[in-house]
Amino acid sequence: MAKSDDSQVFVPQGVRSASDERDRALRQMIDKDRAATDAKTARLKALRLAQEKSEPQPAAPKPHAKKAR
Repeated sequence: MAKSDDSQVFVPQGVRSASDERDRALRQMIDKDRAATDAKTARLKALRLAQEKSEPQPAAPKPHAKKAR
């Protein structure tokens, strides 16, 4: 396909600019980091919930009586 005028540039399908490649690589890195963070958060939450479940529950504090004025 040839250029129709000077304002439009034909870029064949499948050809990406260096900027597009950097953007794609950066998005992949962000997605990978986000997935790792989500997995770590889920693991730590499961550990915390298991620990809380295994610990004995403290007795509820007694309510304080209000002083008469």
